[in-house]
Amino acid sequence: MSNAAPLNHKLAKILLVDDDAAILNQLKWGLAHEYEVLTASTPGEAWDLLKRERPEMVTLDLALKNDDPEGGFELLEKFLSHDNSLKIVMVSGNDERENALRAVERGAFDFFTKPVNLDELRIMLRRALSIRELERENATLRSQLKDSGSLGRILGQSEEIQTVFRMIQKVSPADVTVLVTGGSGTGKELVAREIHEHSRRNDQPFVSISCGAIPENLLESELFGYEKGSFTSAHTTREGKLETANGGTVFLDEIGEMPMSLQVK
Repeated sequence: MSNAAPLNHKLAKILLVDDDAAILNQLKWGLAHEYEVLTASTPGEAWDLLKRERPEMVTLDLALKNDDPEGGFELLEKFLSHDNSLKIVMVSGNDERENALRAVERGAFDFFTKPVNLDELRIMLRRALSIRELERENATLRSQLKDSGSLGRILGQSEEIQTVFRMIQKVSPADVTVLVTGGSGTGKELVAREIHEHSRRNDQPFVSISCGAIPENLLESELFGYEKGSFTSAHTTREGKLETANGGTVFLDEIGEMPMSLQVK
């Protein structure tokens, strides 16, 4: 089956910046079926293309200028000051890993090392583009929130609830564990559901588990499931809640009520 993009489908633009013609040709060949590929071999050429073509993503050679990584840092900061939504992936040699990490700290999306593994790079770029699109959608939602005073099923116009909305928008694009705190009845599950709905996992299950309502001796089986015959009354194999939620979101309600031995697991 061909991986070529459908006809009339507008391809995302990617700008490849490297002074090594062989690497530019390799990357252009490997990415042309997924992206509209632009190439530049000098900082000036890259800057002109960035302003004119407005690409969504950039791969940037860290040592573009006389093998000096500071040139790559300067261009990174210049690009991001022009468009802070730009996803920049730094290219580095194996001996430049420390500088590549510094670039990520300064705003680069990620980095990869030479020699280039095209399969790994494709995965990285797809993830970068997906996150960029989510961030744009969230920016649109934030703008709408100012007028509507709501986020999904949560309503409110106070400064405090607007802060909650902003936090939901901030954490939703990331695959991280989120701790939602608040008293009983304050809407912790609503917040968890909105984080799920605005994440890349929103087409996968959202599973809520009430840790305080399940007896301690059944909680482990509820979470992890069990195989047929693993204990006397295990007549069938049962899928655990965590397996059910695989790829989606698990909301552990009242996790503080869960025994410490299970919290560790």
